[in-house]
Amino acid sequence: MYTEKVMDHFQHPRNMGEIENASGVGTVGNAKCGDIMRIYLDIDENQIIRDVKFKTFGCGAAVATSSMATELVKGKNIKEAMEVTNKAVMEALDGLPPVKVHCSLLAEEAIHAALWDYAQKNGIKIEGLEKPKSDIHEGEEEEEEEY
Repeated sequence: MYTEKVMDHFQHPRNMGEIENASGVGTVGNAKCGDIMRIYLDIDENQIIRDVKFKTFGCGAAVATSSMATELVKGKNIKEAMEVTNKAVMEALDGLPPVKVHCSLLAEEAIHAALWDYAQKNGIKIEGLEKPKSDIHEGEEEEEEEY
């Protein structure tokens, strides 16, 4: 069901923990499955992500996607971090079962939420970054009713 990479990142997660006085912290959740993901970013004066940590409450796929997402943004600049999508996280893990795709979306949203926090603290605008949702399903009910 899970790829070797997913199992590896679940059993041996990279960058787990928290960063005191982080440049940006993003917390997102999925009310439907109960997963909660928090990403901590340490961003230097050149807008390079020096360090990144995560804490996730959720299933193995949620832990694995958090771990991989941190690996994908570490050492990158803000613009490059913005380009890390849920699809990139899934590809880096050699795929996820369809019922676990939402975990990769959670990872993308947590990175964006942490970047939003960083931007707010520093009074800057990050191109393409929108205010994060606290629940990745926020607003879906309204959208579904429109169709």
